[in-house]
Amino acid sequence: MAGNLLSEIRQSLYPENPARLQHTRRAFEMLPRLEAPRILDIGCGAGDPTLELARLSLGEIVGLDMDQSSLDQLSARAEEAGLSDRIRLVKGSMLEMDFPDESFDIVWSEGSIHVVGFDRGLRRWRRLLRSEGFLVVHEMAWLRPDPPQEIADYWRKVYPGIQTIAGNLEQIAPQGYKLLGHFPVPEETWWLDYYRPLEERIRELQGKYAKDRAAQAFLDREQREVDLYKKYSRWYGSAFFVMRKG
Repeated sequence: MAGNLLSEIRQSLYPENPARLQHTRRAFEMLPRLEAPRILDIGCGAGDPTLELARLSLGEIVGLDMDQSSLDQLSARAEEAGLSDRIRLVKGSMLEMDFPDESFDIVWSEGSIHVVGFDRGLRRWRRLLRSEGFLVVHEMAWLRPDPPQEIADYWRKVYPGIQTIAGNLEQIAPQGYKLLGHFPVPEETWWLDYYRPLEERIRELQGKYAKDRAAQAFLDREQREVDLYKKYSRWYGSAFFVMRKG
C-alpha cells in the first residue's frame, strides 16, 4: 500500500516548471562550453532536468533511474519534445552502475546523491568522468548550523548524512574535485514547486482513501513533512554544487 500511495503522490507532483528549471540552467551555465557532451543524469525520475539538459547541451543524455514508470513517462515526454534521439534511458540502481570508466563528460544529480551520501557519491562517481570532466550535484543541506531539536531529530532519521553547505564544500577537494561554484535554492522554490503541490496532493488522496486507516496513517506522515517545512524552512533546504574533476 505505501509504495502505491507514494507513486500516486509523486506521479502528478512534478509538472514541468520553468521557474524550477532556472536553477538547472544556472548550474549548467557555470560549466565551460562543451561540444555535444555526453551526460549521465543519475536518478532522473520523470526527467525535467533530463529534458532541459538535452536542450541546453545539444549532447547525448543517459538517464538512470530504478522506477520504470518514471522512465516510461520520461520516454513519452522526450518523444513529444522531439528529443528522444538524444536521450537514452537505463533502468538501474545508482549503487551498482556498470558504466565503463571515463564514459561521460558530465555527471548530473538533482536530488539523488543522498542515496549514497555526498562524500561517497563524489568518490564513487569520479571514475565515470573523463579527464577534467564535470560533476553537478543538487543536495539537501542545513542552511544554518544550529537547527532546533525537533527538525534535527527528523532529519537524523530521514537523511542522517545531511550537512551544512559549508560541510559539503569541505568534501569536494579531498574527493578529487575543484569547486567551480555553488548556490542555495531559494525557499520559495521549495514551497511553490514541491511542498505546496505535495500538500494539495495529500488532501486529494485523503479524500480518496477516507475509509482506509493504513492509507490515512501514511498520508499523515507525508503531511508532517510539509508541516515541518512550514515551521523550519529557514533552517534547511538545498544547494547546487558545480565541480570539475581534478
